[in-house]
Amino acid sequence: MSLVLICSLAQPLLPQIRVTEPDIRLPAEFQRVLQDYEAAWQKHDAHALAQLFARDGYVLAPGEAPVKGREAIKRAYANAGGPLSLRAIAFDSEGKLAYILGSFTRRKGEADLGKFTLILRKDTHGSWLIVSDMDNSIRQLPR
Repeated sequence: MSLVLICSLAQPLLPQIRVTEPDIRLPAEFQRVLQDYEAAWQKHDAHALAQLFARDGYVLAPGEAPVKGREAIKRAYANAGGPLSLRAIAFDSEGKLAYILGSFTRRKGEADLGKFTLILRKDTHGSWLIVSDMDNSIRQLPR
């Protein structure tokens, strides 16, 4: 029997440890981005979601081609939405650029379903818009 096969058979017997990063508190202007995203997603409002992005913003979803621009994002999110809770685990900003790293689930307090990275840019009106939204699902570990 090969070592790879032995290790793969033994793996489910090993304890599964899931580390969760603690939430961080965001400045209000950045927390607004997450709250507006949650609200638009929950309402299945593709137009409102697209408006959170810069005109040249991207959605980088797992297993999908990049989606660029508000109109394309609106089309991509046309059938998207439902329960969503976002939480930040890391953040920084300098000048006109910022990032938020976080995780998401359907409802606050539930186990994380995935992770995200938002890159933000301040527009000429002082609003923070999403330049890139990249997310991925957390692989479910066997129990």
